Amino acid sequence: MKLKKGDEVIISIGKDRGKKGKIEKIYPEKNSVLLPNLNVFKRHVKKRDEKNQGGIISFSKPLDVSKVMFVCPKCSKQTRLGYTVKKNEKIRICKKCKTGV
Repeated sequence: MKLKKGDEVIISIGKDRGKKGKIEKIYPEKNSVLLPNLNVFKRHVKKRDEKNQGGIISFSKPLDVSKVMFVCPKCSKQTRLGYTVKKNEKIRICKKCKTGV
């Protein structure tokens, strides 16, 4: 997976299409990413005791990587990522502006 925690992405498919957010957590085994306050769902929770009050809670679900696109910090366009090797170091590059990210 070429995306990392803290990368800015834009959602390309779904109910939140066009919204931007920073990656909070990555799930490589599921090939998905978690974006805070995006892809929000609601769940009705039953009251268990005095600590755990019931009600409607909102939470974010992870999105599949194929539904998000990386936003380059240099050119501010949504793009794919590539790699180059310089001085025994692997560097991520933007496919549109060809600069290191």
